[in-house]
Amino acid sequence: MQGLEVRGLKKSFGGLTVAENIDFDLPPGARKALIGPNGAGKTTFANLVTGKLTPSSGAIRFDGVDIGNLGEAERVKRGIAKTFQITTLFRTLTVRENIRLPILERLGRGGRIFGRAAGDPSVEAEIEALLDQFALMSLADRPIHLLAYGQQRLVELALTLALRPRVVILDEPAAGVPSSESHLILQAIERLPAELAVLIIEHDMDLVFRVARSIVVLVNGRILMEGSPQEISGDPRVRQLYLGEAHHG
Repeated sequence: MQGLEVRGLKKSFGGLTVAENIDFDLPPGARKALIGPNGAGKTTFANLVTGKLTPSSGAIRFDGVDIGNLGEAERVKRGIAKTFQITTLFRTLTVRENIRLPILERLGRGGRIFGRAAGDPSVEAEIEALLDQFALMSLADRPIHLLAYGQQRLVELALTLALRPRVVILDEPAAGVPSSESHLILQAIERLPAELAVLIIEHDMDLVFRVARSIVVLVNGRILMEGSPQEISGDPRVRQLYLGEAHHG
């Protein structure tokens, strides 16, 4: 039940400290959100966890093993994956072809991108399962550039799940998605495997409060508080600093 553990995490750029003494836990099956005003250090924290940035001090452990010296690719192999605020898809390839890429990469067969079902039935079956999970079956053979933005975010989620992660960081999954398509993102998050540990970094408070069972508030690189959605929404410091009185009346 260990999952991801962060202890005393600190990151400084010269004289500027952007993460200060952060303690954070994300056990298997967690549905946790990280919120805070712009510049609070949310993306920095995600980049420290995924290995894109190296901490100045502190420890990052996964199932009790220190992973602080591992790079991004090694952490992905260990089971820590992150989506991006801007979709990073191959726009001229179809949905099916995009999903095939991370599966073959995971299997060490990245050179066989366009192999069809006859050669790789297990790969094609996995693609079909992901298409079904994210309600993309009708779009499977459509090029990415013809998809609505919300649909592209669903493909990105499918690609992330194709890596078979045990921890997934959703970095603003609803960013740029029109309100008419936001329900697609919510439904996709709700369909994620129960045992998967999920950290959501998001400004859309409606999405956060519907999905997260625990919320961490980050301000100026420090954790202000952690609690249930009810505790967070009722805290006067959070209302003043981030949520705004108007949001909760």
